[in-house]
Amino acid sequence: MARAALRPAASALALVAGAGAAAFAYGSLIERRAFTLREVSAPVLPPGAEPIRVLHFSDLHMAPWQRDKQEWVRGLARLKPDLIVETGDVLGHPEGLDGVRAAYEEFRGIPGVFVHGSNDYFGPQFKNPLKYFMGPSKKRGSTAPRVDTASLTAFFGDLGWTDLDNRAAGFEVRGTHLEFFGVDDPHIRFDRVEAIPGALDELRENDPFSDDNVWPDSGRSPSRQVVTIGVTHSPYRRILDAFVTYGASIIFAGHTHGGQVCLPGFGALVTNCDIPRNQVKGLSIWRHAFRSAYLNVSAGLGTSIFAPVRFACRPEATLLTLTAAP
Repeated sequence: MARAALRPAASALALVAGAGAAAFAYGSLIERRAFTLREVSAPVLPPGAEPIRVLHFSDLHMAPWQRDKQEWVRGLARLKPDLIVETGDVLGHPEGLDGVRAAYEEFRGIPGVFVHGSNDYFGPQFKNPLKYFMGPSKKRGSTAPRVDTASLTAFFGDLGWTDLDNRAAGFEVRGTHLEFFGVDDPHIRFDRVEAIPGALDELRENDPFSDDNVWPDSGRSPSRQVVTIGVTHSPYRRILDAFVTYGASIIFAGHTHGGQVCLPGFGALVTNCDIPRNQVKGLSIWRHAFRSAYLNVSAGLGTSIFAPVRFACRPEATLLTLTAAP
C-alpha cells in the first residue's frame, strides 16, 4: 500500500522535472538565439522635425564564437538608421572584441553614442545562477578577469561613435540638434551623475549655435530647439530621477535583460536593479518631481556564457523612431 501511495507523487515529481528540463532546453537552445527587432516610436522632436530612426543595442555579452548573433546584428544595417545608441555590456568574453568588430563594422560612419557596462571592464565569472533571483548582482572584486576596455572604446571611436561615460556631447541629426549626456555604469558605482550639470554647461557654452538654441523648459519660441537624451547602462532610480531633473526627453538603458527568465502572464522574475518589474523592458514613461521622460530599456541581445538561457524574453534590439511632438 505504501509503495502504491508513493507512485502518484513520484510521477508528479518526474513530470515537473521533465517540464523543467524541457523549458531549460528550449530557453538555452532556441529562445536565446531567437533574435528579435522591436519597433516603437516616441514623439519628442520639435514640431515639423523630420523623424530620426535610432537603433538601440544593449547587452550583447559577445563571445567570439557567437557567429549567429554577429550576423544578425550586422544584417540590421539594412535598416539604414540615422543614429546608434549602445548601452553597454558589449563584451561577454576576454576575446569578445573580435565578435564585436564583426557585428558592428557595418555601422561605420553612422553617428552613434555609447556607455560602458560592468562586463566591459570585468570578464564573466562562474557563479550559482540561482543567486540571480535573490537580488541584484554584486560588484565584482579584483579576482574578476579584466577585459580590454581601452580597445573597445577605441573601436567605437573609430566607428564615429561618441563616448558618454560621465560626459555630454551634441550634434545634429536630420536637421534636429540632439544633446546627449550619460554616465558610466551605475551598477558598479562608476557613474558620476553629479558631474552632468557641469558637463552640460560646458557643452552649451562651447556650442557655436547656442544663441539660436531653445533648451528644454526654457519657455522661448523654437528657433532651433534642442532635444536632450540621457544614456545609461543600468536604469537605477537615482539615475533616472537625475536624468529627468537634468531635462532628458528620452532615456536609453539596458542591463536588465528584460528579466531574462520570465513567466507568461506575470513577466520578469527579477530586474537586477531597483526599477519596477513592469518597466524592465520596452518603452515606458519615467516620472519624477512633476516631470517625465520616455524610457526605453532594452532586453538585450545576450546572456552570460555561464547562464545561457532565456525564457519568455527573446533577445532584442530596438528600432526607436523619434517623431515630432503634436
